[in-house]
Amino acid sequence: MIKNMMPFLVIVVLVLMIVTLFLSLASTNKMIVIKEGNTNQAPIEMKVGVFQDSDCGMVINDLRDASQVVSKSAKSWFFHDHGGMIKWIEDKEFKSDAKIWVMSRDTKEWIDARSAFYSLTDDTPMGYGFGAYEFKKDLHVDFATMRLRMLRGETLKNPRIKKHLLGN
Repeated sequence: MIKNMMPFLVIVVLVLMIVTLFLSLASTNKMIVIKEGNTNQAPIEMKVGVFQDSDCGMVINDLRDASQVVSKSAKSWFFHDHGGMIKWIEDKEFKSDAKIWVMSRDTKEWIDARSAFYSLTDDTPMGYGFGAYEFKKDLHVDFATMRLRMLRGETLKNPRIKKHLLGN
């Protein structure tokens, strides 16, 4: 019986070691996952390597596709890919009341996500393809369309969509 449980025990031990490693790294590096007290709901100045993505848990090492969600309760959450932010916020009660900020690729400023325009084919950290822009270009879509495409799985992670958009 013990021989039959060995593979299971090895997997459990490995998972516990990995979880412990990630938790110790997060506490050692003092990663910021949620910031409280943002009463004016303004974008928070982010530094690379200090903030952690609230959807996937990865360290945010590039702000080009960063986004922030700020609730009316003054809590801020951080993301390194707009697609992951859409996935994360979808089941939150405050999704329609939250202030959402995205880093604009063209002006390199924080802009309101709901008034931004989105490319469907940019190289983004999680591969969804939605780069945010302050100024509309051909083939850019609005926030509602980007959100719908993300929730439907119509992203560059979908091989059929990728072939349609990029031709490869």
